[in-house]
Amino acid sequence: MDTIFLMNSLWVMVGAVLVILMIGGFILLETGSTRMKNAGHIAGKTILTFGISSIIFWAAGYGLIFGEGNPLIGLSDFFYSGYDVEGLALSGSVFFLFQLAFAGISLTIAFGGFAERAKLGAYLVFAVLFSVIVYPPIAHWIWGGGWLAEHGKQDFAGSTVVHLTGAMAAFAATLILKPRIGKYNKDGSANNLAGHNQVFTALSVLILWVGWFGFNAGSTVSVDGAFFGFVAMNTNLAAGAGVIAAMIISWIVMGKADVPMMLNGALAGLVAITASCAFVDTWAAVLIGFISGILVFYSIRFFEKKGIDDPIAALSVHGTAGIWGTLSTGLFATPELATVGEPGLFYGGGLHQLGVQALGVVSSGAFAFIVSFILLTIMKAVMNGLRVTEEEEIIGLDMSEHGSYGYPEMVKTEKTAISSEPKLKF
Repeated sequence: MDTIFLMNSLWVMVGAVLVILMIGGFILLETGSTRMKNAGHIAGKTILTFGISSIIFWAAGYGLIFGEGNPLIGLSDFFYSGYDVEGLALSGSVFFLFQLAFAGISLTIAFGGFAERAKLGAYLVFAVLFSVIVYPPIAHWIWGGGWLAEHGKQDFAGSTVVHLTGAMAAFAATLILKPRIGKYNKDGSANNLAGHNQVFTALSVLILWVGWFGFNAGSTVSVDGAFFGFVAMNTNLAAGAGVIAAMIISWIVMGKADVPMMLNGALAGLVAITASCAFVDTWAAVLIGFISGILVFYSIRFFEKKGIDDPIAALSVHGTAGIWGTLSTGLFATPELATVGEPGLFYGGGLHQLGVQALGVVSSGAFAFIVSFILLTIMKAVMNGLRVTEEEEIIGLDMSEHGSYGYPEMVKTEKTAISSEPKLKF
């Protein structure tokens, strides 16, 4: 076994571990961005659904993405046995784990649209359906040699495949589940249902930021030429520019440097650069990240004004920034770095690559939203609703779904508060 094979395998294994560690970042992000009465539920369901997606990816997802088939879907390699893949200069089982981690992240993003109001059963069923019906086709179209790959679609590490797909599924969920109790007043104005722990959310961003080096730089799947270092540098620059831009715009508009907005700016920069990190120069990475920090600020405010309750800003951070990041390669991809597709508009490539990128955004985003909306609508009918009762939502999903609080010291206080409230009528 040659040295380069072993080194590639080791590098991608490190990348897979970093991406799986991002699940922990999402636990802290979602928990810190919501109220403490749902903290244990959020942590537990995230681990459980990642376990479900892991098994489903082994049984079906990997084959649907990378199996031999047609431009729409793969049709082989189900129940993947870990054998090495011809033409792949690393261990097949390591590559499998790396791709499994991406599928798990996309599902975790999708569940942001369920936060604080969905039944545990809704998470379990949708984890299976998303992992078989929603994510694999899009991943096959772009990464598995499907029809968008044939058109030269550029998405190095998943601004479309992972982030936009998850965001559009989250969008479908928010529309079907409706806003949380108390989020909006009768006149349509929004209340701030603030997350209970900004330290959690800040730590989550740092964990995700570090994990993103596995996400993006690991997607080189090779140590040859140490190109992963350049990808990592672009990734870090975009994240830094995103947090700075979000701080500046929030200070200008709101009069304060809003902490949650700064954190979302960093994540938006990371999401946006994910598609283009291997295709653009460093100055473009900074610009892409900076623009994403501004976009996420206005996107969050837009969705809130439209009555769409998105507790962890999945639609803006992963959707809006994912769209911008995907389109950005059509503008900034250089002739030297565009190993897939064509150079961008600003490098003499004309509108061709930008058109391909837009086609990828529209087709992938529409597929993820429509299919998720249909699946969730069917689930709602079959499961007698996806949302917990009003009383259960007020109590909190920790107690109503699991019988215990993530913060046990809450029990006495919460029981006292409940006993003093008038009984609800349904």
